[in-house]
Amino acid sequence: MKTIKTHILLFFSIILFSCQSSVPGMAGTTPPSHKSWNELLKANVSADGTVNYKGFIKQKAKLESYLKSLSENAPDRKTWSKDEQLAYWINAYNAFTVKLIVDNYPVESIKDLGPKLKIPLIKDVWHYKFFKIGGQESSLDEIEHSILRKEFEEPRIHFAINCASVSCPPLLNEAFEAATIESQLNKVAKSFINDSSRNKITPNSIQISSIFSWFKGDFTKNGSLIDFLNKYSKVKIKSDAKVSHLDYDWNLNE
Repeated sequence: MKTIKTHILLFFSIILFSCQSSVPGMAGTTPPSHKSWNELLKANVSADGTVNYKGFIKQKAKLESYLKSLSENAPDRKTWSKDEQLAYWINAYNAFTVKLIVDNYPVESIKDLGPKLKIPLIKDVWHYKFFKIGGQESSLDEIEHSILRKEFEEPRIHFAINCASVSCPPLLNEAFEAATIESQLNKVAKSFINDSSRNKITPNSIQISSIFSWFKGDFTKNGSLIDFLNKYSKVKIKSDAKVSHLDYDWNLNE
């Protein structure tokens, strides 16, 4: 009799656990596939990061399906590896940024978007909570500052996330994946730092992106800013080089 009761309890426990696991808002036991996002990027982003938003609009159903998979499979910090979490959050930031533009297209600049009415604590479009992760309303600001910068302490994320603007690091035309994320982060760091349209580097003088001013602390935790740049720059910069920052172009990266 006890054996039957045990089996019955075990059966209902499995059913209950299965139902709970499928509820949107709970952390996913395994990361969602980024395959469809990779396909969207390959189809609509050029090698230099120019984005075809009209193409994304034509494939909006596919984009929305991918975003739904992100929303319903929040990272489980206990079971997902750091690389799985990092790839998820970078892809989420980029994909929801694309959604923001797609939903409001045509637009001249991402800075023109955001809530129509003034809302307390909503300073700009990055604070606008227009999507959910794990059942919780979220914003691009939360992903960037409360998660990516705070939890990972990885300065190269600044070259991986894209703000839909000309001066931003180009949107990589492939999804970030846990298995390749180290090489991908190195790739975007080298590409951005050596891009003469975004950084002008000589041994004695550098005119660099405002990103290096806004987030200087992220780049100088293990040395000077020039030490960081020299890890990726083709031109070796002298330690006493003159440093200035370029104006930022917020026009759409179309």
